[in-house]
Amino acid sequence: MAKTQKQVRDLQEGSYVMIDDVACKINGYSTAKPGKHGSAKARVEAVGVFDGKKRSMSQPVDAKCWVPIIERKGGQVVSVESETVAQVMDLDTFETFSMSIPSDLELEPDDEIEYLELEDQRKIV
Repeated sequence: MAKTQKQVRDLQEGSYVMIDDVACKINGYSTAKPGKHGSAKARVEAVGVFDGKKRSMSQPVDAKCWVPIIERKGGQVVSVESETVAQVMDLDTFETFSMSIPSDLELEPDDEIEYLELEDQRKIV
């Protein structure tokens, strides 16, 4: 999996982090001041990019964590197989693959879309 390491203090809302080996987008970050016997702690609230589940972690701010490298790519809808699945062609490599369509989105053939890709996982944004 394409990922790098960062210190927890370098994370910020809107960026990505790996929690329980799942790529997540951070929607909440807070720190607690150091106490008498410990270092400052950070609490990260996040939502899974591909599964939508809420996750959280609490770590010292000087600890290291994994950050996924998620690529943002462009594609074109070739055909719509059903209300939930579309055939999409990548605009750079011309590779064709099936993707699930989010429930709040209506796609037609020849529509251009933007999607996120991490290894074999893809999601329309």
